Amino acid sequence: MTLILLLVGLIVGIASGIIGIGGGIFFIPILVFFFHMDQHKAQGTSLAALLLPVGIFAFWTYYRDGNADLKVGLLLAAGFTVGGLAGGWIAQTIPDFALRRVFAIILIALGVKMLLQR
Repeated sequence: MTLILLLVGLIVGIASGIIGIGGGIFFIPILVFFFHMDQHKAQGTSLAALLLPVGIFAFWTYYRDGNADLKVGLLLAAGFTVGGLAGGWIAQTIPDFALRRVFAIILIALGVKMLLQR
């Protein structure tokens, strides 16, 4: 099980580094469907995996090549810190089934928008 989780982390890390997204988009469905976690536990586990040290090397690669704005990133992180706390509290009040639906709808809507936008 440990090796499988390390491999999942490695694959999600590669995908996230390539397309510049948080691993949660991949981690959460994997944890729900393959590791049989409920939506709340999958989201909390994904957040645990994505704490500060994880993205530092991918960030450094982008920053070194002039493809990251540190000031904007830090401002986003400050807002994300407060928003994440609020969102975590709110998520605990939403039933698992509804939370999974909200997650899926947001992913679908973002995907369709990106697919159709020029």
